[in-house]
This record gives sequence, C-alpha cells and structure tokens, in this order.
Amino acid sequence: MVSKILVPTDGSKTARKAVRYAVDLAKQLNASVIVLSIIDNRSFITQPGPGVDIPMHVIEPIDDYMREAAKRYAEEIKKMCDKKDVQSETVIRTGHPVEDIAEEAKKSKVDLIVMGSHGRSALAAALLGSVAYGVIHYETKVPVLIVRRG
Repeated sequence: MVSKILVPTDGSKTARKAVRYAVDLAKQLNASVIVLSIIDNRSFITQPGPGVDIPMHVIEPIDDYMREAAKRYAEEIKKMCDKKDVQSETVIRTGHPVEDIAEEAKKSKVDLIVMGSHGRSALAAALLGSVAYGVIHYETKVPVLIVRRG
C-alpha cells in the first residue's frame, strides 16, 4: 500500500506536471506527500582555472536566490495539497539531486517516488545528466514512477 509519496521537484514545467500527478494520486490513495527541492550546488560552482578562487560573497547570493525560489515554489505546492486535502511536508536541501533523493526516500520511509522526466534517451541522459535516470538506477528499493513531459 502506498501511504507516503516523495516528489522531487526543480520547478520546471515537467516537474510541475509530476507534482500535480503525485498530489492527485495521493488524494486517491489517502497518502501524504513529501515535496523535495534540492539546490544543486554544482550548478553554480564553476571551475575558474588553476589558482583562481571564487569568493564566497559571490556564491552565497546565488544560493540564497535559489533557496528563496525553492521556498516560493514549495508554498505553491503546499497550497495545492491543502486545497485537495492532502497532507504534505516540504524539504529543501543543498547537495547532489540523485543522492539526496535516494537519501530522503530512505529517511522518510516513502513507498513511492514520483518525478518528472524530459524523456531523453539513455545515451543522452548519460552524456547530459538526468536526475530521473540517476534515481532509477541508484541503489534504492523504492519504486519510481516517471511522469513524462508533454
């Protein structure tokens, strides 16, 4: 039985579709939803070159902006859950998406992970990086339901 659903989201159009699907599914199953937003710190830490350091006063505002955006989006999802009478919880982390999704699934003892995918081929996912592909192939025993874009 599915009583707890983890929904990782980055606020993209595809992720929003997965969130709507997860909330509707939770309503039907009388399950709760954990919304997980991960700020991928690799996305704003660049490799400037040998011997060049990026000052923390440059990185911190980017992290603050990303965290605020994640909070605003999480509030939208919370309102959606409240409107449909679905119990929800929000978790915002900074780290590596694939590992943090698997870690949260284990920690929260979820029964299902629902996430969006852009539908790239396995080769494109391997070359370009795909969080959905990574989660599916990560060492987790939790079933993953993929909601395709479109």
